[in-house]
Amino acid sequence: MHSGRKRFGSRGNDDLATALYREFGRPLLAFVITLTGGDRLWAGDVVQETLIRAWRNADKLDREPEMPRAWLHTVARCIVIDGWRSRRARPQEVEEPDANSVGVPDESDRALAAMMLYEALQTLSAEHREAVLRTYVHGRTVNEVAETLGVPPGTVKSRIYHAVRALRRSLRERG
Repeated sequence: MHSGRKRFGSRGNDDLATALYREFGRPLLAFVITLTGGDRLWAGDVVQETLIRAWRNADKLDREPEMPRAWLHTVARCIVIDGWRSRRARPQEVEEPDANSVGVPDESDRALAAMMLYEALQTLSAEHREAVLRTYVHGRTVNEVAETLGVPPGTVKSRIYHAVRALRRSLRERG
């Protein structure tokens, strides 16, 4: 059964790179600027590296709402962390604090959690994943999902039950 998911990898390579940048480039840059402490040049490099990694992993990028964004934020965060670590290996540069700068809440933990959930969802069968996405993510009732899928409500309940147990197990294994 086809779950109706679209994957970025179904496009040509040039179209993929353009689509990724057009859809995620600006919001990703804004996110990374906060992670880099306002360093726009470094943030631009991080965004470029993140989009290159997304392009290389296009077959794994799922178009379900928020999943590509979460994946990109997680990858960008890891790149920035690696950058901070390598900078700490050198003597620290001292900068005057900017009185005009405003702190922005860090959404990286939420993005990381979404990425872990996304990866755990990929371990489910298509039927179980579809039942979970339609009920929990899309906010549909069991009866609505059953009608859409053409199966009894009890089947949807069973799929959700087994999917949630498998997700818990998978997330526990991932820490």
